[in-house]
Amino acid sequence: MIHENAYTSVEVRRKAANHLPISWEQRLLHFGHLERPRTSVRDRLVVPLPEPGTRVWRMLGLSLVASGRLARWSGWGGPLLVALLAGLPRFWRLGSPRAVVFDETYYAKDSWSLLRLGYEGTWPDRKISDPQILAHPQVIPLSDAGAFVAHPPTGKWVIALGEWTFGLNPFGWRFMTAVLGTLSILMLCRIGRRLFRSTPLGCLAGALMAMDGLHYVMSRTALLDLVVMFFVLAAFGCLLIDRDSARARLAAALPADADDRVRPDGHTGDRAGMGVRPWRLAVGLFLGLAASTKWNGLYFLAFFVILTLLWDVGSRRVAGAYRPYRAVLRKDLGWSVLSLVPVAAVTYLATWTGWFLSDNGYGRHWADSRGGTWSWIPAPLRSLWHYEYGVYQFNVGLHTPHRYQSNPWSWLVLGRPTLFHYESPEPGTDGCRATADCAQAILALGTPLLWWSACCALVYLLYRWALRRDWRAGAILCAVGAGYLPWFLYQDRTIFSFYAVVFVPYLSLAVTMMLGGMLGPPGAAGKRRIRGAVAAGALVLLIAWNFIYFWPLYTGTAIPIDQWRSRMWLDTWV
Repeated sequence: MIHENAYTSVEVRRKAANHLPISWEQRLLHFGHLERPRTSVRDRLVVPLPEPGTRVWRMLGLSLVASGRLARWSGWGGPLLVALLAGLPRFWRLGSPRAVVFDETYYAKDSWSLLRLGYEGTWPDRKISDPQILAHPQVIPLSDAGAFVAHPPTGKWVIALGEWTFGLNPFGWRFMTAVLGTLSILMLCRIGRRLFRSTPLGCLAGALMAMDGLHYVMSRTALLDLVVMFFVLAAFGCLLIDRDSARARLAAALPADADDRVRPDGHTGDRAGMGVRPWRLAVGLFLGLAASTKWNGLYFLAFFVILTLLWDVGSRRVAGAYRPYRAVLRKDLGWSVLSLVPVAAVTYLATWTGWFLSDNGYGRHWADSRGGTWSWIPAPLRSLWHYEYGVYQFNVGLHTPHRYQSNPWSWLVLGRPTLFHYESPEPGTDGCRATADCAQAILALGTPLLWWSACCALVYLLYRWALRRDWRAGAILCAVGAGYLPWFLYQDRTIFSFYAVVFVPYLSLAVTMMLGGMLGPPGAAGKRRIRGAVAAGALVLLIAWNFIYFWPLYTGTAIPIDQWRSRMWLDTWV
């Protein structure tokens, strides 16, 4: 059997003779460099999930059979347990406070309007309509005149599902965001498991997000940003599945030698097709739903198209393609774009079905009596385009000062969180002691130790991606960038730090990857693993304590004013 280095030397000479590109590692062979032992190409294309261990269950006194069964179930059992434990506090007293919190005054009403009319109708001023909705008996002052709204309808249709089930009340309009918040934790556990090839690390990522204050508050508030986060996270998970399935097909197409060892093959790497990729269609669907909730979902579409093409380049390079970029342009680019962009566009238009079927929707018949160059386009589509252009002008020109607006430069360090709700209950009422002045607040604040750890983790991931070529770090950084960087284009616009909830899952993955690095590789010395486990465990416990410490500010629990002040760690939080 040919020695690995001899085989590589033959490859170098063959590439040089055919004027094919030679990697810098292969050039070093001429100077006595010895390459590290390589794993099978099949395993490099699709890293197998490790077999679940039974040691923990055996230490608890279970039999070998029972331990094996629990180990096999842990891939789903662990994430489901994390999601259950995270969901209980998200539904706890979900209807409290019985008030219209922050921008719920827009989205809860528009959702009810979609449920009743199929489009957003007109409501009186919030000072009139909010008390009427919360009154006993309830008054719903909705008229059928179409209203101009700043965001597409999908997120409001999601909120409307809870209102359809439980009515137009705080529990009803917050129910679906609590459901999606809980499901997103389950998804992140499974995504982390696939990304890191480790069930414990996947569950850790979900647990970290469950302990994030911003994610918790947004899971209990009827705003749109958590809905965007959910659909984008679903798209990210589908991308990972698509990556594994496509690379598995490519590995199956590679020739094997007499020892069943798969070798790189230039012809296969350049010309093999990836086959039908239904998970990419699912990515387009979810990104279309994200963009039809808020337009910042469009940035994820652009970033993820580039990400998946780079993944295909890497796949073909590992498979031995002579010119992987050319191979991707020929074999993958067209199908990638067609699988994502048109599907997202059709999904976006489908979410406007209620508006298309209406007569009174805002601007619905704008193009009916207008001709011109674009008259060949159906009038409803031209009317929607005109409506959406007006929405774009409104959004980019929104410069109304707000006390809690914040610049994106401060988001990662939690410079200016958004106060959603504040009351000063009278002593002796609402849980406030009779002898103390109290504060009752809901603050959209990320768990500080988690976010500040994430700042360090992002630097670590930059190192892993740039210098160690770790695709996992690149994927996480891409998702963070898609959710964060576009906001720097609108620094003069009125924007808020709670928009950052859309990339909270990837901050949790970043911290998890850093903690995994602290633990060390599986083959590390025992003392190294112990020290790493102690340091990582201490950080996780500190994050958990930090979440509990700020719990009153996340739930609107009345606390003495001096305790409220002690939790204002930065002057900019007040």
